[in-house]
Amino acid sequence: MTISVFLLDDHEVVRLGVRQLLESEPDIEVVGEASTAAQALARIPALRPDVALLDVRLPDGDGVTVCRDVRSAMEHPPACLMLTSFSDDEALFTAIMAGAAGYLLKQVSGLDLVGAVRRLAAGESLLDPAMTNAVLERLRNPLGESEDDPRYATLTEQERRILDLIAEGRTNRQISVTMFLAEKTVKNYVSGLLRKLGVDRRTEAAVYAVERAQRIPPQ
Repeated sequence: MTISVFLLDDHEVVRLGVRQLLESEPDIEVVGEASTAAQALARIPALRPDVALLDVRLPDGDGVTVCRDVRSAMEHPPACLMLTSFSDDEALFTAIMAGAAGYLLKQVSGLDLVGAVRRLAAGESLLDPAMTNAVLERLRNPLGESEDDPRYATLTEQERRILDLIAEGRTNRQISVTMFLAEKTVKNYVSGLLRKLGVDRRTEAAVYAVERAQRIPPQ
């Protein structure tokens, strides 16, 4: 069976090189490519590839968001393999939260990249659990608070619900649909809860929520 692949990278030379590498294999076919997040979001659902190779950093967004949006929009989404030139723990964590099946540096050898595509097409994951745990450990805030965390106590019920959805990797648009709110309203809620928790990024809020859920059993 031929493995269909989609390429997303803003550098034409990179796309050309990866396409030539993959299509030199008898069981792999590149069915489409894009240079921007917007192009990828329009083309991937129509082409329905088995694997999507997504550049993490793009001029109009990032591959992690493309991965999350494609996975939420498609009944049978591709296995997403994130490619980046930078060793970035936060990007790795957000990729995990978005449902990516793999994360590789662009310095990877051609042989390893081909092998990764085949493994993802077979339903495997390239995310080493030990590496994932290390990322969570590095991103973990020095919480140290009791179950009655004063920061969490300042959140309204609406903000707590949105925090839970952020921890699930939902975008503002997805949260707005789930909670029947305007996307701008969700954005305001997110800004408010980040401020109350004393964090700057959604990723930090997600880690906070996951850590709190692990410490405090459901009522």
